[in-house]
Amino acid sequence: MHLRHVLLIFLLVVPSAWAGSQSQAEALHEPEKIIKFAKDVEKYAASKGARAFIIARVGRPEKDLPKGIKFTHTALAIYSNIELTNGEVLQGYAIHNLYQLNGQADKSELVVDYPIDFFWGAQELTAGVLIPSIELQQKLIELIASGNDKLLHNNNYSVIANPFNNQFQNCTEYTLDLINAAIYQTLDMEQLKVNAQAHFKPQKLSTSRFKLMFGSMLMDDVTTKDHKGKVYTATFSSLGRYLQSNQLSDDFVTFQANGEVTAL
Repeated sequence: MHLRHVLLIFLLVVPSAWAGSQSQAEALHEPEKIIKFAKDVEKYAASKGARAFIIARVGRPEKDLPKGIKFTHTALAIYSNIELTNGEVLQGYAIHNLYQLNGQADKSELVVDYPIDFFWGAQELTAGVLIPSIELQQKLIELIASGNDKLLHNNNYSVIANPFNNQFQNCTEYTLDLINAAIYQTLDMEQLKVNAQAHFKPQKLSTSRFKLMFGSMLMDDVTTKDHKGKVYTATFSSLGRYLQSNQLSDDFVTFQANGEVTAL
């Protein structure tokens, strides 16, 4: 195969880039706009009485995203006491993320940041907001407070991780694992995957297997080793559908910078 053909495939294979799961990224919008947007998202969640909710951002241009993918990074936001560097304590949402390691894209770490950090490198000032039922919120809060969320982390990262096994994990699968640990009150990963397979419907990727095959050759954070046959992965939208179908969601929307809210 000619080098130019390899490079063409490389440009077509955007799955690793659409993850948007890095903790450090340059701002693509004016800082004042990012700060206002982040605060507006917080205010919206607070107005709905959310003490815990699922939050998502757009990390790549829409044209680069596979069909059916609206958001590229998903995490859990918990209303918390936040201590500033000067010792002052404020209340706001702390966001519990699984982020790719900088410089080692096939590995991940757990990082707590805040809405301004979360949206700092966003491609678009659009947020996904998924507010679980009050009972599920409380269970998620208890899970984070116990520190047991860390026991669900697998640092072997793949953008297109299969949510039905624990060979690899991405940010949205980790969020799904947190949700199911809260629902089923277990940290047994094998049982969590059995439950996911029984009740959770993941997103089928429309990106061709040809692209995915070459992506796994060219990019550390793309692999299909944990898939058999068609490629499915967890997405923010599939999390929303999962909670909605089981009457475990109070709100499932996109929130725009102009304040427009659209039900999903």
